[in-house]
Amino acid sequence: MDDLLACATHGVDLSSPGAAWQVFNNLMAAMPWTALLWFTLFSLVLGAVVGWWRGRLWSGIWISLVIGPIALLVLFALPSRRTSRTSADDPASPR
Repeated sequence: MDDLLACATHGVDLSSPGAAWQVFNNLMAAMPWTALLWFTLFSLVLGAVVGWWRGRLWSGIWISLVIGPIALLVLFALPSRRTSRTSADDPASPR
């Protein structure tokens, strides 16, 4: 915690009026934005694949965008919208 505080307050005069914005900017500069972006995109693609497989493509995309990889558990918990085909539905089957 001391390291995080030292990183956040590096070069900041805490008595100045804009100190909060400087601390905020220092914290945002310390974030691994590239890794977070790739993790979000990976989660989004997995949510879309599982959502398509369960018949809920747009639900999978939106849920995975909002809550990340936990969306996979939510999508598996939701009932599937896919209907199973029977032999009566198959046009190639003899009647």
